[in-house]
Amino acid sequence: MFTKILIANRGEIACRVAATARRMGIKTVAVYSEADANAKHVAVCDEAVLIGPAAAKESYLCGDKIIAVAKATGAQAIHPGYGFLSENAEFADACAAAGLVFIGPPASAMRAMGSKSAAKQLMEKANVPLVPGYHGEQQDADFLHAQADKIGYPVLLKASAGGGGKGMRVIENSAQFKDALASCKREAISSFGDDKVLAEKYLQRPRHIEIQVFADTLGNCIYLFERDCSVQRRHQKVLEEAPAPDMPAERRAAMGEAAVAAARAVGYVGAGTVEFIANQDGSFYFMEMNTRLQVEHPVTEMITGTDLVEWQLRVAAGEPLPKQQHELAIKGHAIEARIYAENPEKGFLPSIGTLRHLGTPGAVSFELGGDVVAPAAVRIDSGVREGDAISPFYDPMIAKLIVWGADRKQALARMAQALAQYQIVGLATNIAFLKRLVEGQAFSAADLDTGLIERNHDSLFPAAQPAPATALALAAAALLAGESRTVAAPAAAHAADPWSHTTGWRMNQSYARKLAFADEHTAYDTFVTYRAEDWLFSASSAAPQALSLATHNGNDYSIKLGDQATHGTVLRDGDVFHVFANGAHYQLAWNDPMAHAGETESEGGRLTAPMPGKVVSVLASKGQEVKKGEPLVIMEAMKMEHTIAAPHDGVIDDILYGVGDQVADGAPLLAFKTA
Repeated sequence: MFTKILIANRGEIACRVAATARRMGIKTVAVYSEADANAKHVAVCDEAVLIGPAAAKESYLCGDKIIAVAKATGAQAIHPGYGFLSENAEFADACAAAGLVFIGPPASAMRAMGSKSAAKQLMEKANVPLVPGYHGEQQDADFLHAQADKIGYPVLLKASAGGGGKGMRVIENSAQFKDALASCKREAISSFGDDKVLAEKYLQRPRHIEIQVFADTLGNCIYLFERDCSVQRRHQKVLEEAPAPDMPAERRAAMGEAAVAAARAVGYVGAGTVEFIANQDGSFYFMEMNTRLQVEHPVTEMITGTDLVEWQLRVAAGEPLPKQQHELAIKGHAIEARIYAENPEKGFLPSIGTLRHLGTPGAVSFELGGDVVAPAAVRIDSGVREGDAISPFYDPMIAKLIVWGADRKQALARMAQALAQYQIVGLATNIAFLKRLVEGQAFSAADLDTGLIERNHDSLFPAAQPAPATALALAAAALLAGESRTVAAPAAAHAADPWSHTTGWRMNQSYARKLAFADEHTAYDTFVTYRAEDWLFSASSAAPQALSLATHNGNDYSIKLGDQATHGTVLRDGDVFHVFANGAHYQLAWNDPMAHAGETESEGGRLTAPMPGKVVSVLASKGQEVKKGEPLVIMEAMKMEHTIAAPHDGVIDDILYGVGDQVADGAPLLAFKTA
């Protein structure tokens, strides 16, 4: 067995590999870019070496640099994770030439499966079922058009060297073919440097089912059952589960045996995934093979009680597979949700920013490698910590949330509960969308196909609803409690002076105040009247109700509003109150009247966006001399305008955003030089 390995990756997969290596007593070497100097994977490995700037092509894709680091640190093998160099045959060859073990399949297997058309020709010879179509080398437009007409519409055109949904077009009729082919080829050459395409019958309401295969160097090859990855957006997976719902034992065995045949056909070694597209009637066809560990491998580990990374290390070291086919069995059901920094309501656009608060559901330890699955397993694979930044340089995944249940019903309930407990402040996430997806009728009933999200668009993307009174009351209670803490010491020093108290005491009258909150869609006027033991609270035109703070521990608040008791977490980020209650997240900006009493946003020195929003006016120009307090930029966020003003006399070096631009929280809006 190896004593030291280098992990040629970053983020959650680098941390995942390091965890197994540590359990096995293997030392690890991390590589990192300048953007990842303080990243979690750097901290969890035994050594870490800088390999270049933030851009992946200058760091994580530089195979020669990575091999040099492995040699210099005494690593005996390189684990590529997934993405980056994991399916790069030239890198695998270079590792072997340098005397290093590549923890993955042979370069020949990667080359065989790297071309979709060549792979399908191999699969045809191995009697693996194929979707009716054309997978040959002839690329003449008229010839391909004739093939599509022969297959029958709808037809799917795919880049032969493609992946991730790029270079892919669905053609509904013959008249659309030539324009679609030209578009497909342009995207293919741009993305992969190869414009060859293949044409296949486009299946209606297909499921995406993949089989985990594993082979060693001694001729053993097995399958570790299937995963259903049908829930996708733009051909990228969102939810994965194992086993696939409604999978008869006979079909499972047939698909497993076909996957093993595919692996044997290319002399495969290590962990791989054979992906199939399946009809609703149960027929299935080979789609492609991923010659690496998959992002969704944890659900297979959860139902089989195995550690696939440990298996990778053992096989790469020349050991036989830890188990044979007859020793494997499915126990329970597992679901994985990919938590991303993205905004589903805005076309799943990536979000960048800092994880200023990261609260995760109570994770139950899941010990990999044993034969027993934890009965209440909640597992989180993540490469970030609170305070880390999601940058524009890499994939915006925050974590993989994996749950296990004795059956699918229990797994669904645990996933919904875990998503309700996941709290993130600092950037947009898809958590609320995932919760709607998991709780939605289609996914709950296992009515699965790759168009599930599009078919259920209206229920998955409902119109924005106003924040409930309980969320507003929680924000108000947190604000009032914070004010009490702020002046507690001075009040204690002047206990006899009623004017120093924060109880709202007034002579001969009650103290009433308005608290103005707003979210992206709605402005809320709430009113609080101070009383001896509690407050009277009302939102908008609703009748006042008694509001009391029952308990308060850190950011956790329990309140009573009228006859309703409510518990929630409230985090204040500047003037924005993030309320987590009843499985929902409300962002409520407080319009502090004192903050705008004759002062602009930046008289304290702020030249950054106070929260995500839009630039509505730029009042200065590059090179302009400005005086302290002079307004420079106006942005709109949470239904309010914020004026960014000069913190000192100085000169505008650069204007970084224009009118109409959306900006992230904390984004620098101007470059400013103090006079």
